Amino acid sequence: MARKEAVELSEYEKQRQANIAERDALLKQLALDAAAVSFAPKAASRPSTNGSKTHKKKTPIKKIKEEIVPRRTSSRLAGLTADSEVAKRKADDEYVAVQEAAQAKRQRVSGPLDLSDIVVAGKQWNRSENFLVDMVSRGAKPYERTFGEAEVKQTSDKELRALREKMSGLQLYEGFEPNSKSIVKSSTQPIFILNSFQSGIKITPERIYSLAFHPSPDKPLIFAGDKLGNLGVFDASQTTNPIKGTQPIKAEDLDSDLDDDLPTPNITSFHLHTRTISSFQFSPLNPSHLYTSSYDSSLRLLDLTASTSTEIYGPSSPSDDEPLSGIEVDPTSPHILYFSRLDGFVGRTDTRSAPSSTELWQLSEKKIGGFSLHPRHPHFLATASLDRFMKVWDLRKISGKDEWRVPALVGEHESRLSVSHAAFNSAGQVATASYDDTIKIHSFHDTHSNNHNSTKGMGAWEAGKTLGAKEMAPSTTIRHNNQTGRWVTILRPQWHLAPHSFPTTQRLCIGNMNRFVDIYTSKGEQVAQLGGEGITAVPAVAQFHPERDWVAGGTASGKLCLWM
Repeated sequence: MARKEAVELSEYEKQRQANIAERDALLKQLALDAAAVSFAPKAASRPSTNGSKTHKKKTPIKKIKEEIVPRRTSSRLAGLTADSEVAKRKADDEYVAVQEAAQAKRQRVSGPLDLSDIVVAGKQWNRSENFLVDMVSRGAKPYERTFGEAEVKQTSDKELRALREKMSGLQLYEGFEPNSKSIVKSSTQPIFILNSFQSGIKITPERIYSLAFHPSPDKPLIFAGDKLGNLGVFDASQTTNPIKGTQPIKAEDLDSDLDDDLPTPNITSFHLHTRTISSFQFSPLNPSHLYTSSYDSSLRLLDLTASTSTEIYGPSSPSDDEPLSGIEVDPTSPHILYFSRLDGFVGRTDTRSAPSSTELWQLSEKKIGGFSLHPRHPHFLATASLDRFMKVWDLRKISGKDEWRVPALVGEHESRLSVSHAAFNSAGQVATASYDDTIKIHSFHDTHSNNHNSTKGMGAWEAGKTLGAKEMAPSTTIRHNNQTGRWVTILRPQWHLAPHSFPTTQRLCIGNMNRFVDIYTSKGEQVAQLGGEGITAVPAVAQFHPERDWVAGGTASGKLCLWM
């Protein structure tokens, strides 16, 4: 088969082929030029004239001061004619006012300032709750008095002065000093064994947590509970027996066993609980019955007549740990007991029923440090807890189901720090002590009556009544050092429930970190500051006798201080 003859290219195809060849040649040339440049030696850098790298100084940016001008307003809405003289004058006046206000803000203040007027952020400033004072005045100052004879003499109110004179006149018990024994020695004179040579009233082996007088007005009988569950009993009517040493003796005649001949107080102690006795109370109908609560999760009844102690409440399992922080006996139904727990629960139990019938209400998410019932209207209950709240509850109205059942909340008041105790008195007032270094008194008596002992007020409240923040605010706030620390029992205010003297004046007592016991009225007036030379520790646990003007204080060393 013959080959086909070559096809002749057209003029267009010839031109296209030529263009392609020219393009390829150009690309090859460009590639060669680029390779030649990359392999060429680099030019030497020009050395600096001064040997150091120079930095170009940046020109500072000028801050343009913005002129404060008044905010534009509508002349039409203001009822002014646009571009009128009135509108121009109004604009000029506004401009001048804005300039003067801006200048006044920058001008320094040379006069005194009240912190209440210059609060910028945070809660509203309260002078009575000034936490800054704590940083300066915090800490005990042993034996430094803040109230004494000078304040009593300066009292102009006759009734208050008489009360101050009477309470300040209470004397430290002389039978046995609260401090340990002491001897007056002399190197040149015969040694004198003084009548004040005492061994001290150590009523409990360990730190005192709870204290109370027996309600009998005839004999000062004091009970104290300590950290290890011991209950000590001291009869203050006992007197010291004469001992040798009332006459001067010579040093060579001093017997080394003289301590055995010294008078010691007759104190009885019982180990009722395995842990701290947090609180106890006598039955209002039977003074021989003493109810105790403890951190070992139990309530016990001590029958002084039968000399027996029986458990009346405890968890179903002995291994359950539910420490109890307080106990109250219903004054109208002595078989009904109320108790508080460290986990925020309050319980009610009937001594005639099985422990399983006990009612429990969770009234706080944190520890309840103390609570009390209204002495005249025991369906009202006040609690103080670690969550900084003092709350008042009405037990006549309990709502909810199962574990959510709680009494009706009347009202609450929040402090800056935790509240240690809430104590009701017969006038419908609640006293609290808080770690914000205050004693607060909340008054719920009849506001239209000057008689705080009136049966009106809380007794006339309907079940479920509620109070607002203003009504729950304290009527009196007292500055008081409540920083006890680790080794001193927490300070708790306690009312004089039924005083024979000045019965219309409500008063309370509380321990003082300067080794005194302070007494205040419900109006915040200090009545007395009880102390003595033999006191070497803080009488943190203070308590009144229900009727007599007797005051007792217990220390962390288990010593008893008694004023009568």
